[in-house]
Amino acid sequence: MTTNHRTVRVLAVYTLLATALAARVLLLPYKSGDYLTFLDPWYRHLESHGGFAALADPGFSDYNVPYLYLLAGLTHLPVSALAGIKGISILSDLALAYYAFRIVARLRPASARAAYGAAAAVLLLPTVVTNSGWWAQCDGVYAVFLLGGIHHVLGRRPWWACAFFGIALAVKFQAVFLFPFLLVMVVLGRVPWRSLLAIPGVYLALDVPALLLGADPWRLLTVYARQTGTYQLLSLHAPSVYEFVSVPGDTGPVRTAGVLVAGVVVTALVGLTAWTLRCGRPGAGDPGPAPHPLTDTRIVLLAACSSLLVPFLLPSMHERYFYLADVLTVVAAFVLPRQLWYVPVLVQLASFGSYLVVVNATLAPYLSMPAHAALMLLAVVAVLRTAVLELRHRRGAPRAAAQPDRGRAGPDVTAGPGAAAVAVSSAT
Repeated sequence: MTTNHRTVRVLAVYTLLATALAARVLLLPYKSGDYLTFLDPWYRHLESHGGFAALADPGFSDYNVPYLYLLAGLTHLPVSALAGIKGISILSDLALAYYAFRIVARLRPASARAAYGAAAAVLLLPTVVTNSGWWAQCDGVYAVFLLGGIHHVLGRRPWWACAFFGIALAVKFQAVFLFPFLLVMVVLGRVPWRSLLAIPGVYLALDVPALLLGADPWRLLTVYARQTGTYQLLSLHAPSVYEFVSVPGDTGPVRTAGVLVAGVVVTALVGLTAWTLRCGRPGAGDPGPAPHPLTDTRIVLLAACSSLLVPFLLPSMHERYFYLADVLTVVAAFVLPRQLWYVPVLVQLASFGSYLVVVNATLAPYLSMPAHAALMLLAVVAVLRTAVLELRHRRGAPRAAAQPDRGRAGPDVTAGPGAAAVAVSSAT
């Protein structure tokens, strides 16, 4: 790379960062309903009870303690509650862009533009900007560790990958949306079974500071069990399959059936994927060992499928539960642009449209949740179709629109200056 090219790239990176941060700064004064109802009262409780000392009884919140550690730390800093809480999420946005950069750079080492484009797209996604800068939500915090976990899977560092998944799970239960993907990695040997011990190990280790402060162990271990019974609606403005379902009266039986159906469908797809990659598709002439290697492109596609399909099929989802899918479909689109360029557009129209239903009372009457769910369904079908075609393609066979790929981990790509850093329900 020439000096002029490097200078242009650095200027472009800093322009991107300035634009992304400016967009969030403009939203900084806004106090969302979730902030006023949940986050600010939690912060005030922590502040009035000694910061970290307040975690001796974390019952004032229905979040797990790792995020509460961050809020407790803010009470000891010279920063307002609103700026501090949003600042945590904005830093997570930068880290998301960093991992998007690293993943795409690894899969398309010959195209620096693709890696920087993925980072820029993630930073400027309407849902990502809104989630942190407007809503003050922390979905970016758990999503960072899931993307980091995928990065470590690609780099064949299974213990690090599972440790990252464990941190993500400790921050938010929505991390389980990626667990079907992790199961495929385990079944196919990319992630050894024993490395799964890192997930509960890290999860429990993150509870230790609260336990030392006097927190009830049972309350810490059952926090997610209490969350799952909080909401009884089939959909809480989520563009999921339940926007097409109307049930008068008690929704309990339908929600139970929905969880079972989602479990069966996802388990069947996990099994079919593992069988395809191990034994080949029906009618294949060569049933020899591993005719369909688990390439890096397939790993990213499977992660995108998991992040989309699981929240789409589960009941009682919130609008924000497609956050990980928002990010991963961008990454997948930069890995396979010819096949998937339009998928992030569909996902954003569905996901951000659902955000607007909640946060903008003026636009809400003109927005249709079934229409958003239909757009998300199209995205699910598109990603699944691309994944099926990719899984059926044998290495060495001609490909209509080939993309650079590596079946085994090669040298890692160093980030440039632009790389900035199952029923589920949560209270906010």
